[in-house]
Amino acid sequence: MMDMTTKGPWLSLLGRIFLAAIFIILGFAKISSFAVMSDFAEANGVPFPDLAIIVAIVLELGGGLMIALGWKTKLAALALFVFLIPVTYYFHTNFLDPMQMTMFLKNLSIMGGMLLLAAYGPGKYSLDEMMQKKA
Repeated sequence: MMDMTTKGPWLSLLGRIFLAAIFIILGFAKISSFAVMSDFAEANGVPFPDLAIIVAIVLELGGGLMIALGWKTKLAALALFVFLIPVTYYFHTNFLDPMQMTMFLKNLSIMGGMLLLAAYGPGKYSLDEMMQKKA
């Protein structure tokens, strides 16, 4: 059996990095393909698509980096949880398409991870923990 007192903090750090990776990568991708992403959002009925993509970039990059670094983790996790609600609604509710069903379930899983971070925090190896120790 794994000793969680020594391994737990490292697993928490790795878990945060894995959860954050999708947001960071997709945030950068939206910057490099802004017009395409805006057109895609508009085609899917997203109101104010340009603004929506700007908000998505800020939340994905900012929130993703905050989660990875463990800085204001609970706030970032809640923001990304809320962000995923309209994203899932607008882009992943065609349950007749197996890929969209998979994407819907992926988003639900990520939302679950965000709720766990919001509830329990980032763990020992985080900026939140370092700042708390200094105070």
